[in-house]
Amino acid sequence: MNSRPGFDGILKELVQIISTHRDDERDETLERICGLLKNEVPHYNWVGFYLVDPDAKRELVLGPYVGAPTDHTRIPFGKGICGQAAATETAFIVQDITLETNYLSCSPDVRSEIVVPILKGDRVVGELDIDSHALAPFTDGDQAFLDAVCARVAPLL
Repeated sequence: MNSRPGFDGILKELVQIISTHRDDERDETLERICGLLKNEVPHYNWVGFYLVDPDAKRELVLGPYVGAPTDHTRIPFGKGICGQAAATETAFIVQDITLETNYLSCSPDVRSEIVVPILKGDRVVGELDIDSHALAPFTDGDQAFLDAVCARVAPLL
């Protein structure tokens, strides 16, 4: 994996967190993963999971997260960067949110965002959303790392 120094170590910690996961503690496990990512990667200022609503099917519901509160607790597929990622099953890296017409603003401090869908089989079950206060901090290494994170998280959902 083309990664920044430390991503391999973070993945090892993530595997340890998942290995102690119990089914009745899913949200606590996801929140621990959010905390790990936010604390270990300096440009990850808000880290959260959006989960597909099992009843609505085409709507994301805010799950565990670490960072400032957000008003965006439900996002239809296709709306905003998160909704686009879910609808297209494709990761999005937005290096400058001011250049996006479909961006849902969460905080005036956010400058960049990366959203990676979580697939279980051939369907989206959630996504990992990360906001940064830095302009253009995300690399291909971030995406490869977060793809690996999402692949390990998928069985929990």
